[in-house]
Amino acid sequence: MADQTQSDDSLYPIAVLIDELRNEDVQLRLNSIKKLSTIALALGVERTRSELIPFLTDTIYDEDEVLLALAEQLGKFTPLVGGPEYVHCLLPPLESLATVEETVVRDKAVDSLRNVAAQHTPSDLENHFVPLVKRLSGGDWFTSRTSACGLFAVSYERVSSSVKAELRQHFRNLCGDDTPMVRRAAAGKLGEFAKVVELDYLKSELIPLFINLAQDEQDSVRLLAVEACVSIATLLNPEDVEAHVMPTLRQAAEDKSWRVRYMVADKFTELQKAVGPEITKQDLVPAFQSLLKDCEAEVRAASAHKVKEFCLNLPPDSREQIIMTNILPCVKDLVSDANQHVKSALASVIMGMSPLLGKDNTIEHLLPLFLTQLKDECPEVRLNIISNLDCVNEVIGIQQLSQSLLPAIVELAEDTKWRVRLAIIEYMPLLAGQLGQDFFNEKLNSLCMTWLVDHVFAIRDAATKNLKNLVEKFGSEWAQATVIPKVLAMARDQNYLHRMTCLFCFNLLAELDELDKSVIEKQMLPTICGMAGDAVANVRFNVAKTLQKLGAKVDKSLLNSQIKPCLDKLKTDSDIDVSYFAYEAIDVLKLS
Repeated sequence: MADQTQSDDSLYPIAVLIDELRNEDVQLRLNSIKKLSTIALALGVERTRSELIPFLTDTIYDEDEVLLALAEQLGKFTPLVGGPEYVHCLLPPLESLATVEETVVRDKAVDSLRNVAAQHTPSDLENHFVPLVKRLSGGDWFTSRTSACGLFAVSYERVSSSVKAELRQHFRNLCGDDTPMVRRAAAGKLGEFAKVVELDYLKSELIPLFINLAQDEQDSVRLLAVEACVSIATLLNPEDVEAHVMPTLRQAAEDKSWRVRYMVADKFTELQKAVGPEITKQDLVPAFQSLLKDCEAEVRAASAHKVKEFCLNLPPDSREQIIMTNILPCVKDLVSDANQHVKSALASVIMGMSPLLGKDNTIEHLLPLFLTQLKDECPEVRLNIISNLDCVNEVIGIQQLSQSLLPAIVELAEDTKWRVRLAIIEYMPLLAGQLGQDFFNEKLNSLCMTWLVDHVFAIRDAATKNLKNLVEKFGSEWAQATVIPKVLAMARDQNYLHRMTCLFCFNLLAELDELDKSVIEKQMLPTICGMAGDAVANVRFNVAKTLQKLGAKVDKSLLNSQIKPCLDKLKTDSDIDVSYFAYEAIDVLKLS
């Protein structure tokens, strides 16, 4: 009888799983798949191999999200089937998943197969994994053939020469497949495969494939060949790059499809590093110029993003001359481009050219461009210039820009889009440090105080943090003279939201070591205690929270004479939240 019970118990996990996987509720099926590892542990490695895995292989017909969870789980299953020795048991269900229609499921199955491949011994790779790759490569449906493309690189290095030759042949077939989706998948994995193939075969077999894919009739295939271009160029010496890669790259940079040119622009600095300085000077500089002047705005924007990095990677001996002669004229045109995304992309990097060109060239050539962009109608352009001011400050000092900066900052500070206002607030401490205290007090201090009463909470919140950062930068005396009086005045504001902002400011300012203790004790504390009788409950419970913070900063005598009576009053408040926070403060400050 005991044996019978034990036998029933051992069947229980698989029986429950079968029931749950046949349930009509998708969520229940999904949960049972996510618990697979627990079920496998309960079954033990032998029954997992002999019962669970075959059961899963036979029942792979479900909703995509269930299949996705299964593909992910199986990639982590090696220890549950008995370790690397038995890892090939996981291949049948993953092979089925790699052929389904949904791309996300196939991709996850391929990821799991790649993980599992690394745990195969060389003999198991040849006996179990490579046959799977061949079956997928020769599958009737394009889905299996696209999945196969991602499995060559992980299986190639550890198999015998004859098997390697077969794998290369299968990959060649996939690169010439009739279906564009398969060729696209092969082009996407060509660079990865090139890294593991021997150099001789790379030149004799893979480079011809690369050239064909780069001339494919489908632009979606050609643009992925550009990615492979980076990987292949890093594996070859400069002579071979010039002979095998550059003709294709020149062609791609002038491709009739803007998507291909966009991909070249997006990968340009990676290509630059891969091909080396000489080819950069001869070929990439003219190509980059034509991309900066491209007729499609997306291509110009992608190129503009790369201007700083491209210039930085130029050979130091000829960098300045190339920038001044070839790049700067194109940059000057982009500053007045019709498309705001292009101007915004350029504005995010143009300041970084200052350190590369030095003081005189920056003043003569770049400064007029910065000033033009500071007056641009698009807020993102002005914002990108202001956010990168530190680059220019290091080279020429900010005084050259300060008079033009001010109108731009004021306009951004009053922009109708609150996210633009938020962004400029975040740059205030940086600007304050660069412009100096006098300029800041005269021109920008009133702006910072205006933000404290903005109608958007995110702005008021950022403005309080900004005040804290400014006090850290300018010190306690500046705070007492310019900030504290204005914050104290907000305690009497008609709008309760502004009174709450006053408390938030006190909260943050009290954290600063720079702030004189007497300011907290003689100015902040009496004001806060006075707000305990506020008509609005939200203000009163924020008084309790603020007193909790301030209590740690003041003398014990004040704790007992001012803070305790105030909290005692608040703990009897009719509002439950006020009472709760008062009790919490009393508890934290040990005043009970």
